[in-house]
Amino acid sequence: MTGILLEDSILEGLDDEQRTVASTLTGPLCVLAGAGTGKTRAITHRIAYGVHTGVYKPQQVLAVTFTARAAAEMRTRLRDLGAGGVQARTFHAAALRQLQYFWPQAVGGPLPALVDHKAQLIAESARRLRLTTDRAAIRDVAAEIEWAKVSMLTPDGYAAAAAGREEPAGMDLVSVSRIFSAYEDLKIDRNLIDFEDVLLTTVAILEEDEKVAATVRAQYRHFVVDEYQDVSPLQQRLLDLWLGERRELCVVGDASQTIYSFTGATSRHLLDFTKRYEGAQVVKLVRDYRSTPQVVRAANTLLAARGDDADRRAVGTTWSAPLELIAQRASGPEPVFTECSDDEAEAAECARRIGVLLSQGVKASEIAILYRTNGQSEAYEQALASAGIGYQLRGGERFFQRREVRDALLQLRAAARTQGDADVPQQVRDVLASLGYTSVAPQNSGAVREKWESLAALVGLADELNRVRGPEAFTLQLFVAELEERAASQHAPTVQGVTLASLHSAKGLEWDAVFLVGLSEGLMPISFADTQEAIDEERRLLYVGITRARIHLSLSWSTSRSPGGRASRKPSRFLDPLRPATAGQASFRQPRPKTNRKSSAPAVCRVCKRPLLTGSERKIGRCSECPASYQEETFEALRAWRLAEARDKDVPAFVVFTDATLVAIAEARPQTLDELGDLAGVGTAKLERYGEAVLEILGDSA
Repeated sequence: MTGILLEDSILEGLDDEQRTVASTLTGPLCVLAGAGTGKTRAITHRIAYGVHTGVYKPQQVLAVTFTARAAAEMRTRLRDLGAGGVQARTFHAAALRQLQYFWPQAVGGPLPALVDHKAQLIAESARRLRLTTDRAAIRDVAAEIEWAKVSMLTPDGYAAAAAGREEPAGMDLVSVSRIFSAYEDLKIDRNLIDFEDVLLTTVAILEEDEKVAATVRAQYRHFVVDEYQDVSPLQQRLLDLWLGERRELCVVGDASQTIYSFTGATSRHLLDFTKRYEGAQVVKLVRDYRSTPQVVRAANTLLAARGDDADRRAVGTTWSAPLELIAQRASGPEPVFTECSDDEAEAAECARRIGVLLSQGVKASEIAILYRTNGQSEAYEQALASAGIGYQLRGGERFFQRREVRDALLQLRAAARTQGDADVPQQVRDVLASLGYTSVAPQNSGAVREKWESLAALVGLADELNRVRGPEAFTLQLFVAELEERAASQHAPTVQGVTLASLHSAKGLEWDAVFLVGLSEGLMPISFADTQEAIDEERRLLYVGITRARIHLSLSWSTSRSPGGRASRKPSRFLDPLRPATAGQASFRQPRPKTNRKSSAPAVCRVCKRPLLTGSERKIGRCSECPASYQEETFEALRAWRLAEARDKDVPAFVVFTDATLVAIAEARPQTLDELGDLAGVGTAKLERYGEAVLEILGDSA
């Protein structure tokens, strides 16, 4: 997108609710946005509209989200909308920037060094106290300390406030409190701060120094907070200090996607927003543009079922009435439910079905396997490797730390200094060819294939940015700058390969096909979810997993852990309202049974009852001598639609539907997908791809 956008053009393409969000520029605004409803689109267009209408000055807007990747994506979208001067950061990044600026005048001296990982300091603290810990215990204690700090608890107050919480690594709360205290002392002794200290210290400075607070409030006048259901008490306190007494705040969130309460996140701030800001406008985004009606129905059913279960009517929980999503995409395949004998068999079946999707043209990068715990990944890594299918572990080696990516950035940076502004994608291909990039992927797997996939991801990003920003404005220098910004925020481009990820780490992502695996009691919900609050959160976690899928959704479980083991596992209770009654042992539900059923009786003309002799006659359902019974405008509307589809797919028109099939459709005028599927020439694949569009045409021409 080039040039300065006119104000009205920014609102084009938004639905009514998104347009309301984008055009409501002042006062408190709460956007309740369901999964796949275009919330990022709505709020970035809101910011851009405010900038272009002059209501906002770009430098006075601060957009806050929860991951560096999401912040980088928001900056990219804003830049493409002509609002590149707006700050889009995580809470920690925004606070750290302010802390670095104000520390010398508010505290004095250099800012303490930032601790990237707590493990070493926690281990040393435990040793000093002569407490035995292993790697897992250290990790759990670190998470507990982070929860305590974002909940604004000190070591002295931790034990009392944590009463009733699960004891980390089986360690009593007093011992955790002692490690917490020793850890804080070690940081002070060594002049270190951790990420939570960044927020705590910024809060302290803003509370104690009115001059600093006034400076920050003069800098930022308008605030947008994405994923507001995930804010912690500490982040909310910082936001309050940024705002002061002002009400220029837009928050966006979905209580049904609150899955990080173990880190201190709470949806209470979102749910109570209108109580705190009297007169706040509330807009609900419920039109799901991501997923098919089948996926959306599964997601809605999962949440709705919570209120139907007697053992889930506990009082005092934070459960709120969920948003009911309305699917906007065309119909797709039904979710597949698979029961396997053991984990190995489940992984093998998953790999087999992925192989089928790949053969049908689904890209590996558009497929994900999601599980509850990271320990489940090994079986799927082995199954995919055995099947010769490439994969990438989310949370593994960072993209921009790979050697080939670092080498590519060096060479692209050098080329940007010497080459002109010709075809940027071709320049990128030429530069990366010296590092081993080819237009065709290597057949072998392993390191060679992984290197090629990294370079191919850079080529794909160059193609995408060239398309979005326009070849006239896009230069190699801008591409290098984009890569450097993405490297700083770890906003990696798409790499070919099936994604393996935990459900928690999949938040904010989406794929064409999602395999939700290990859905048995003890894993979903997890065994230690022994309170109503914890079980509710497990349900929300599965909801997040389901709503990651655009088209294909597979849900599977195994009855035992290892081959030959006792079949004692039961499928997750959450699946009860979702799966068909026929999904039993060693069986699974196919996407859709074939609907072009053939009768054993000879086909006859529905008008004169004479036998139909040709394939065309049998498709239409009448002989060629009998007159047509369709309306001409209906048939022409179908032909015009077919031509547009054929041109869009770059295929001959008959590949969409033959003339005979169009005649059959026009004459039969089916009212439902099942009726349409009963017509000869309309198979399962075409019904899923074109069914909704055909029914819409028939409805319009009625």
